[in-house]
Amino acid sequence: MIYKRILLKLSGESLAGCRHYGIDEERLNEYAAQIRDVAAMNVQTAIVIGGGNIFRGLSGAALGFDRVTGDQMGMLATVINSLALGSALEATGVRAATLTSIRMEPVGEFYSKKRALELLEQGYVVIIAGGTGNPFFTTDTAASLRAVEIGADVLLKGTRVDGVYTADPEKDPSAARFDEISFDEVYRRGLRVMDMTAITLCRENNLPLVVFDMDTPGNLRRVLSGEKTGTTVRNF
Repeated sequence: MIYKRILLKLSGESLAGCRHYGIDEERLNEYAAQIRDVAAMNVQTAIVIGGGNIFRGLSGAALGFDRVTGDQMGMLATVINSLALGSALEATGVRAATLTSIRMEPVGEFYSKKRALELLEQGYVVIIAGGTGNPFFTTDTAASLRAVEIGADVLLKGTRVDGVYTADPEKDPSAARFDEISFDEVYRRGLRVMDMTAITLCRENNLPLVVFDMDTPGNLRRVLSGEKTGTTVRNF
């Protein structure tokens, strides 16, 4: 096993599956099964999941919500997704704990690095909800921040795309996929891997990032087994 501790970033939009909104039970259970397999490999696993399948702060601002209020609504959406994933994991026999970046006991314990590490050492899958707890920051940035805080070996971004491309492969059929790329090259090319704040956190803390297709069952295990799956972004 090449990683001992990971932070997995999941897309809220992907959790919607074919429904395009809300939580698709089949997709939720597929994710839980993949994470269960990783937990069985004794890999300490923390998770940050987005909330775009329920509410996005920027979309809310476009509808007339104050940006801060919209982002707070988005944070609550991530809590809903986190609770759903935690419940699905527990149904497979995995011990899961949800920590929140905003105080909302008894929905979840308040996040701290110390508590997250305690739970990881005890064999729990730790789901960290609520983004950074602050407006104007994405869940990509929250994932990078938490990964650095807990000393993760790698940040894994599970998406519906199988890596980083020269252009959007869903719009440009000639787009080519990278096996590896540096953070500096991501900057130069203006690639939309994660937002720039998240990329900068990874780059400055020498935290490698792997972007892979989470929607293909078994891919998470393949990444952790060292198979060439997705794109690795790192400092060269």
